[in-house]
Amino acid sequence: MRSDFDEKMMRHALSLAERAETLGEIPVGAVLVDKLGNILAEGCNLSIIHNDPTAHAEIIALRQAGQKRQNYRLLDTTLYVTLEPCTMCAGAILHSRIGRLVFGAYDYKTGAVGSRFHFFNDYKMNHVLEITGGVLQEECSQKLSSFFQKRRDQKKKEKLENKQLDANS
Repeated sequence: MRSDFDEKMMRHALSLAERAETLGEIPVGAVLVDKLGNILAEGCNLSIIHNDPTAHAEIIALRQAGQKRQNYRLLDTTLYVTLEPCTMCAGAILHSRIGRLVFGAYDYKTGAVGSRFHFFNDYKMNHVLEITGGVLQEECSQKLSSFFQKRRDQKKKEKLENKQLDANS
């Protein structure tokens, strides 16, 4: 069930996505809150900067919370993330035992919570969590679309400049 608090936390996750974008990362943000609504941890994508394929926003937030709680089990928490988690992140979410996942944009290429796969729909899984998708979907989708459009435009510009340099040589 979606609430005003869900939108508030997703806006916070969007601000983290903005931080990632200023660093040159794909703009994804994540916030983990406890059952009282206190922020335990947060993260944004850092894969490019850290040269680490596992440095997704969700993983950063889960690692931070595990260290803070001194426990990898993050029971009674909710994870807010601007993009539907991939299979790697879904696996980490499963192992962390969070109680609820809330995400913004759907990821039709690699989403593992319903768009491409549904990691948590397997009855053999040893943990069940509540999932709410599409919270501030338009804003989250627009953030990603805008980022990738800028990136394509930049690559096109660089290619054109290189062509001009080659022509002038």
